[in-house]
Amino acid sequence: MMRYAVVLCALLAGCASLNETQCRSTDWYQQGEQDGLMGNRPKIDLYAHQCAGYQVQPAEKDYMAGWVVGYAEWNKRVSGSKM
Repeated sequence: MMRYAVVLCALLAGCASLNETQCRSTDWYQQGEQDGLMGNRPKIDLYAHQCAGYQVQPAEKDYMAGWVVGYAEWNKRVSGSKM
């Protein structure tokens, strides 16, 4: 039951939009790494669209650098698991 609750929270968090404070204060490298660790495709375009209303442009270079690291780790975990 706990596993389902965690998955549900992760899915809902993926759908949440960013507010102005989040757009301005997010560590984009860390956000990219977190998205990559979840096995997600890069979401920088979504974040850019959400933050455009606040005249904030996410740091795409930082985000993608973090995403590459996170996604590589996710791939390593998935490949090494006994699924």
